[in-house]
Amino acid sequence: MSRNLLILGAAPDLSELRDTLVRLEDTIIFALIERSQFKNNSSIYKAGKMNFKDGYKGSFLSWFLKEVECVHAKVRRYQSPDEYPFTENLPEPVLPPLDYPPVLVDPRQININDEIFNVYVNTVVPGITEQGDDTNYGSSATRDIECLQALSRRIHYGKFVAESKFQDPEHHDEYVRLIKEKNSERLMELLTNTRVEEMLLKRLKTKAIIYGQDLSSASLEANGSVNGASAMLADAAKVAEERAKTRVDYDLVVSLYRDYVIPLTKEVEIEYLLHRLDAH
Repeated sequence: MSRNLLILGAAPDLSELRDTLVRLEDTIIFALIERSQFKNNSSIYKAGKMNFKDGYKGSFLSWFLKEVECVHAKVRRYQSPDEYPFTENLPEPVLPPLDYPPVLVDPRQININDEIFNVYVNTVVPGITEQGDDTNYGSSATRDIECLQALSRRIHYGKFVAESKFQDPEHHDEYVRLIKEKNSERLMELLTNTRVEEMLLKRLKTKAIIYGQDLSSASLEANGSVNGASAMLADAAKVAEERAKTRVDYDLVVSLYRDYVIPLTKEVEIEYLLHRLDAH
């Protein structure tokens, strides 16, 4: 059973953080698969396309997201240091505040959800969905919000990664020096572990291939009966590659991480570190 890293009162080590980030990979892939079952439904992303009785002029997704986050704010979701809202002016919680031990030093309350939202709507959704309109607006927006929240949590976990690396005795003094120098380029070099990133992308491709296929039909093809489960799993990647891409494009999942999730996470890490000493 995994530990709750938010109640430790100290920065979790990188191995613990990586366990959490690996689990979030699964969450994100399955959320993308769920969204891909509906058509693009581009109307839900365009302001003024829906006739709201209260006169709201924004997009359906923006309205739905605000309503969902209002409910979540009331039950203290955004008091958790790993959760960040996409909308503003949310209501206060109806429950007593939660007491999380201070781990992060984040005087600027860094939140890049605007960037995440734009990447998701303009790049991810067109890539994972079939063009067209099936009128499943509520279902599509529900899945969109699940994807957005998972991506936001994954990317903002960069603050914990940065704090853990900052606290590492081997590199602490160098981080302090570079922060004082505002040397973003050198900080980026110090933060980057190319080998870990390559392993991550390979793991994502394998997961997306396996999770994205129709396992029941794949097992029948692999062994001629439902009893062929073990052989199917052993050969799952090969079976899926030979089949037409099914529920989610694994190349898109890899490119999402390579081109957006990893760079945006590093953006959070750099911004966090550049202001890490502001409170001193």
